[in-house]
Formats: sequence, structure tokens, C-alpha cells
Amino acid sequence: MSQLLQATVYGLLQGGLLALIAVGFSLVWGVMNVINLAHGSFVLIGAYLAFELHRQLGLDPFVSMVPVAVALFAAGYLVQRGLINLVVKAPIFITLLLTFGLDLVLVNGLLLIYSGDYRSIPTGYAGDGFTLFSGVRVPVGRLLAAVVALAITLALVAAMRKSRTGLAILATGMDRGAARLMGIRARHVYALTFGIAAALAGAAGAAVGAVGTFSPADAGRFTLFSFVAAVLGGLGNMYGALLGGMVLGLVEAWGGQLLPGTLVNAVAFAVLVVVLAVRPQGIAGRAFYSTRVEV
Repeated sequence: MSQLLQATVYGLLQGGLLALIAVGFSLVWGVMNVINLAHGSFVLIGAYLAFELHRQLGLDPFVSMVPVAVALFAAGYLVQRGLINLVVKAPIFITLLLTFGLDLVLVNGLLLIYSGDYRSIPTGYAGDGFTLFSGVRVPVGRLLAAVVALAITLALVAAMRKSRTGLAILATGMDRGAARLMGIRARHVYALTFGIAAALAGAAGAAVGAVGTFSPADAGRFTLFSFVAAVLGGLGNMYGALLGGMVLGLVEAWGGQLLPGTLVNAVAFAVLVVVLAVRPQGIAGRAFYSTRVEV
């Protein structure tokens, strides 16, 4: 029982980090109707930027989240204006090809610079933790990562509902033509959306570097996790991405505890298939894209 409780705590902590990764992926789909296959590469770029800031300036990875997020926002904004915007109205297959090609370029660039070796960001609290009931141990680093990730995710969701910029983003995703009639610049909103998603991925990457190892080979894994979490919750639904990340974290942790390691990912996909068979729109309810009006 104590092992299952330990796995549950670990799954919840991991789920908070997965939620931060998935929210940006889901946001890009909900607003732009683009599945970004390079999303995992932005997570890794964030991890490597945090690694360099620690190596050059001694910054803690959680402190470096701020400059990393700013840098990734600028990069995401420019990538959308220069590349993604060219095919944003094209069939989804074209956007898949473009983002897949972008992913290949970014991953191979990281391989050229850092090789395929796994790296981590050393911290003063690595290995620290405290014990709860029944001997369940909570690592400080993972707790910090989960708390910060959930705080960022909830702050983004609130900002989308309360701020003028957030409402403009949501309005553009629902009906681009009507948003234009209201004076909203769709191209700028799309670039903001992609920049925000890249910033979230970069912040998540800094947290990943603080609690584990990473290499360029992990890009596909992060993209896959973000896709599964977003679909579980409901593509385009930010609350759904948050919930999907938590569910995926628990499934991965429980699967790792009860099954051989080679079957863990298979269990996660089995849960995805079951959820889609029962609720095609995801756990969170009506999919965001069901209200979209294309013009």
C-alpha cells in the first residue's frame, strides 16, 4: 500500500509538470487549429537555456524560468510570424509537415551543440525531501516543479478569461472573422498564442532540468506526452489539458509501479483509447474547437 501511495504522490507531482507542457500545445490547437510537432523541441530548448544560465551565471533553474520564458516567447512569436503563419490556413497535413520539419531542425541543432549525452542541472536541494504518512517521501525539487508549474498554468487560464488580450485570443480561436470585425488583428493574436505556448514549454523545460535528465532525443517524448494529455482533457481546452496532465502523470506512475517498465507507455495509450471511445471530446467536456467558425 505504501508503494502505491508513493507512486500516487509521484504521479501527482509529475502530472503538474506535464500539465504545464500540455497547456501550450492545447492552446495552439484551440486558437490556430495547428498541431505543433515541434512543441517538445521548445521544451528541450528551455531546458538547455536553463542549463547554460546555471553553468555561466549560477542561476537556479526555477529562477531562470523567467528569462527562459521571455526568450522562448520571442522565438515563438518570430517562428509563427515567419513560418507558421504561411500555412495557418492550409490543410492540417501541411502544418504537420512544417512543424515536423521544424522539429527536425531544432533537434539536430541541439545534437550538434550538445551531442546526445544526457544532462541535468545540479541544485542545492537535489536529493532533499520530507516524509509524509506511511513513509511516503516527497522530493523537494519535484514538489517545487509541480507547484510552480500548476501556478503558471492556473495563472494563464485566469488571464485568458479575465484580460483583454486573453479574451482576444479566445475570440479569435472561436470565430476569426467576427474577431476581425471587432478590430482584433488575427495575425498578431496567432503570433502571441504561439509565443505564449513556446514560453510555457520553455518554463517547463527549466523545471525538467531541475528534477531529471534530458537530451535532444527526448523531444519526441515531450511532444507525445503533451499530445496525450491534451487529448485526454479535450484538445483546445486549457482546463482539460491541466486535468489530462494530472491523469497522465498518475497513469504513468501507477503503471510503473504495477507493470514492467516497457508497458508503461502502452498503458497510457490504452487509457487514451478508452477515454476517446467513451468521450471523444475528452474528459473535460465539450471540445473548444466545437465552437469554431472558420472564415
